[in-house]
Amino acid sequence: MADVARHAGVSVKTVSNVLSGYPHVRDATRDRVLVAVDELGYEINVTAKIFRSGRSGVVGLAVPELGQPYFGELADEILSAARSHGLQVLIEPTGFTREGELAALRVPRRGLVDGLIFSPAALVQSDAHLLDDLGYPLVLLGEQLFSPSVDHVTMRNIDGARAATDLLLDAGRRHIAVIGMLHAETAGSASLRYTGYQQALEARGIEVDTRLLGWSDEAWHRANGARAMADVLDSGVRVDGVVAFNDALAIGAMYELQTRGLAIPQDVGVVGFDDIEDSRYSVPTLTTVDPGRREIAHVAVDILRRRVREQLDPSTADSAPVLYLAGMRIVERESTPRRDG
Repeated sequence: MADVARHAGVSVKTVSNVLSGYPHVRDATRDRVLVAVDELGYEINVTAKIFRSGRSGVVGLAVPELGQPYFGELADEILSAARSHGLQVLIEPTGFTREGELAALRVPRRGLVDGLIFSPAALVQSDAHLLDDLGYPLVLLGEQLFSPSVDHVTMRNIDGARAATDLLLDAGRRHIAVIGMLHAETAGSASLRYTGYQQALEARGIEVDTRLLGWSDEAWHRANGARAMADVLDSGVRVDGVVAFNDALAIGAMYELQTRGLAIPQDVGVVGFDDIEDSRYSVPTLTTVDPGRREIAHVAVDILRRRVREQLDPSTADSAPVLYLAGMRIVERESTPRRDG
């Protein structure tokens, strides 16, 4: 730590404050210390740090997988947010399995992390009791599971899917497929995004045509989007628009549409969800819903930091569990018709 202090031109106490996530450090100073940490390859002795302060300066992040672009980019945002406060992140991919998610919930009990940001995909609402009295700070992400005893940061799934469908309806499209349906009954994002799709159609007096439902029970990857799109087209139903439940599904659907000679957006307009980096570089570029991923990451880290402080000093606790909904917006690109005006 003394070496880092000399390299950054600050005191050892300042280095300690930065690495401990102390909030009252100037941004320029914090950045200088963190650059010095990187350049010198400084590694914190976690065991010693816990012994001295009761904190490790490490937070956990449990997500279904990093291979799915949304979760990979979310992890990057959380790493960035944590690093700005001098925190390290221990990432635990849970593999979309119940066993993996239960194991992730047990990690903080080992004392290696101060708290956990948790995005479940396999646990269901009846498992909410598992989140009670964990003994460490927990911030829940996503829509798969809710608990009144846990802080929760999520997105506006219904609003986003409805806005995506309305965009196509406003362009005169009336035969809109939806890609990413799941047969399993769940309160997760698929169910909520389908609700938004339904609401948009019902508001225009359009009944849902079950032939336009593209099922993707295996996963929400590009191949599954192409397969679900093929199933819809093979049914013989007319399609002039597509709302996909994530961008990977949308890119797969666009591949299938173009393989069959359909032009995007002239014949079929396509809207995705998540605004991942790939959506900017698909051909055509993909119109999508930006669900506020960066906001979700930064708010989750801020809430977790506050709960860690409160656990160390219960007298500072000042609020009940938070339910935070991030803002959303439609990002219009080439895969949908231009709006008039």
